[in-house]
Order: sequence, then C-alpha cells, then structure tokens
Amino acid sequence: MKREDILKLVDHTLLGQAATWEEIRGILDDAIKYDAASACIPASYVRQAAEYVEGKLPICTVIGFPNGYSTAAVKVFETKDAVENGAEEIDMVINIGYLKDKRYQEIEDEIRQVHEACGGKILKVIIETCLLTEEEKIKMCEIVTGAGAEYIKTSTGFSTGGATLADVKLMREHVGKDVKVKAAGGISSFDDAQEFVKAGADRLGTSRLVKIMKNTDSGSGY
Repeated sequence: MKREDILKLVDHTLLGQAATWEEIRGILDDAIKYDAASACIPASYVRQAAEYVEGKLPICTVIGFPNGYSTAAVKVFETKDAVENGAEEIDMVINIGYLKDKRYQEIEDEIRQVHEACGGKILKVIIETCLLTEEEKIKMCEIVTGAGAEYIKTSTGFSTGGATLADVKLMREHVGKDVKVKAAGGISSFDDAQEFVKAGADRLGTSRLVKIMKNTDSGSGY
C-alpha cells in the first residue's frame, strides 16, 4: 500500500491529559493536510474542533476513557454530549471488570445504549486486549457483533500494551461480517501499519504516521 492509502485509514490521535488547544489545532491541521480518516481528541475540545474544521474532517472522541468503569448512564450522557458538540465518531471503553465477572449481558446492553446515543454516528468499542485472555477477546467479538457497533478496537494506548498482529487476526476471525477492526497503540511506522492492515485492521489509531510524513516533507527524514 502507498503511504497515502494508509493515512486514509488513520485516526490521527492526541489524548494526553495535558493536551492544549494549540496542540489539538495542530493535530486537526495535519489530519486535514494528510487526508486522515479522523482526528481523535478529548471530548472537551470537540465543539471547538468541529467548528474549526468546518466539515473538512470527522471529529472522533473517547467515552469512558481510559478505564471503562463509568456507569452506562454516564457513558450514554458523554456520548450524547459529544455528538451534540459535533463528534462524528465515538470510541468507548468497555467495563473490563464486568467482562472478568462474566456479566456479558450488561456489557452488551451498555454498548447498545451507547450505540443508540450515537444517533447514527460510528461507534468503536475498545476492549483493551492487553488485559484479556484469548477466551475474553473472542467473547467480546461476539458481544460487539451482537450489540451492533460498527467497530471493535484493540486498545486505549493507556494500559500495559497496545495492538498486536495476533489480536487483530483473532478479532477479524471472530467478529461478524459487518464489524470492522481498529488497531491502536504502538503503531510506530508505515511498515507496522501495513502489517496491521494485512492482518485485518480497517482503521489505525496513531499519531506517529502523520509525524513521519511531516518529517519527510520537511526533509529531515525519519
């Protein structure tokens, strides 16, 4: 794949706690310049970002992030607020403790509620694969499929590990035909990205690929 084609799959991401509007604006400018799939930013900047990009770029934000243990009602409120502020895509974190407790129906119900709150916008469900057993990963593929979400996503990037090729392949094998896979966390090069796409990833969460392109354009290499 050409770099330009890979960048079209990238959610250009900045979710650090100390992110400033100047930094967010830079992310937005770069995502537009390099034709990224979206910019994934903190919810507090969604309205400002949506107004700034004027429809040139989908704005994505995160819900129940990064730990996932907010109540379903809180996640639904966060989602409705984000959509009202202009978010086109929502990345929510599941309640991982509930998964460990085998409270599968409650997890599915929560995803359904958040999906409904999206009002037709794209929902990506973060399952934090680095904390799960293979059995739990497979179960979450079934739950996400049953709940009707558009994507299942590997990682927040804030836990003990990010996406792995093995996890992406496993998820691709076990999700329903209408569910896409997002790999996030630790994708540091275009070679990495291409391998994740080959493994079955439809979307990539990273900030590094755009930075590589910027450095290449400026003649500083990478």
